[in-house]
Amino acid sequence: KIEENFRTLARLLPGLDLLAVTKMTCGSPAVARAALAGGAVALGDPRLVNLARLRDHGVQATLWLLRSPTPQQANEVVGLADVSLESELDTVRALAAAAARIGAVHRVVCMVDVGDLREGVLPAELLRFVTATDALPHIVVEGVGVNLTCFGAIMPTPENLGQVAALADEAQRVLGRPLVVSGGNSGTLPLALAGGLPPGITSLRIGESFLLGVNTLTREPLLPELHLDAFVLEAPVIECQVKPSRPIGVPAQDMMGAVPVFADRGLRRRAILPLGRQDVLPEQVRPLDPRVEVLGASSDHLILDVEAVDPPPKPGDRLSFTLGYAALLQAFTSEYVDKKYVYSRDDRVPLPESGVVEEGEERADEEKE
Repeated sequence: KIEENFRTLARLLPGLDLLAVTKMTCGSPAVARAALAGGAVALGDPRLVNLARLRDHGVQATLWLLRSPTPQQANEVVGLADVSLESELDTVRALAAAAARIGAVHRVVCMVDVGDLREGVLPAELLRFVTATDALPHIVVEGVGVNLTCFGAIMPTPENLGQVAALADEAQRVLGRPLVVSGGNSGTLPLALAGGLPPGITSLRIGESFLLGVNTLTREPLLPELHLDAFVLEAPVIECQVKPSRPIGVPAQDMMGAVPVFADRGLRRRAILPLGRQDVLPEQVRPLDPRVEVLGASSDHLILDVEAVDPPPKPGDRLSFTLGYAALLQAFTSEYVDKKYVYSRDDRVPLPESGVVEEGEERADEEKE
């Protein structure tokens, strides 16, 4: 399903180079290979440990480091990443020195900030940064990039991406060669699919939309042909009993520092699963069975209302859920959640590091695609 999602986006956007971002799955080699099979031109991740995992598992692809490193990380960066996103000249100088020590050339995408207020130099400083970076030995400016719909949640528009394209045109004129112009992340896909992307944007760095099938601006389905259930979380029931719907006694703070408020719905049947906030964000856990309602979670227990489920689940029965962005990110990061990959074709051999999201008894054998 992951491969099919990526292939669909690549087919609909033939004029764009799509880079697959693997951070949601902690640099999973299986997910990376699926994206490459679907048409990804490169792989990107903000964490060096995830790039190392891809290298160690023999994934053959151009790797981008998507979070600017510190100067002290320069040796590791040039050893793992072919390309990195940069906005500080001191860091690029350190990368140049590290690349010189091993006789390598490191490629840099110069980031510009047009309003989201995360990484990037201001527009007035971009040309100076590009020319200073390209003048360094063992460094080549690969392109110009922007980040949107992240810290500031600023939407990509023809105006702000047009500004990026214009700045990139100027940089290309000064350097005398074409550059990659990376127009952001999955948040740019709706504009691209609608044909509204300004000329000059050549590349996007996408993750959530091909993994979860959603429009990241609204969290609604991006396209009807995209799979929304490429990742399924499963966990067993450890208790199922009828209890009051409102806690009894004097309320205090919960683990999040809030005093919870509960509606009195009378006696209701509840199920408990061995899955908590240490493993997943309960607000983004969505039961596949519409009769199941997520009530909340403590650090290690997920509480569900199963009053409408007939017959009710019993201990050991497994319930399944799809996940939102933050929930999937957290589940993949948790070492307590087993991952298992399910392939829809017989010619795909699962990797030993397995990986769909599951939670259960001692290293339960669950499934996810």
